[in-house]
Amino acid sequence: MAQRDRTLQETTTSMSPADTLAAAKRFFAVENRSYAAYPEQEGPNYLTLRGMGGEEIVVSASQGDGGTRVSGSTYLFDQQVARFLSTLPPAGA
Repeated sequence: MAQRDRTLQETTTSMSPADTLAAAKRFFAVENRSYAAYPEQEGPNYLTLRGMGGEEIVVSASQGDGGTRVSGSTYLFDQQVARFLSTLPPAGA
């Protein structure tokens, strides 16, 4: 996969936007001890996290037809973003 394809990753989940962002906070603080990232800024539909080396992760979640659209963007933590997105229940589940 090309780097530009890993920089922005998306999925659709059956979870609400608020629950999705809460799950992101838990996942990046607990599940990835070696690559931990902690909330830096947040709003009703987005969350930015900062990793130990200064790396930024942005997660957005917005309600749409058929579920919550979730986007994750980062430059270096692409594997962790992909892993987080894979933990979300798919829309329609």
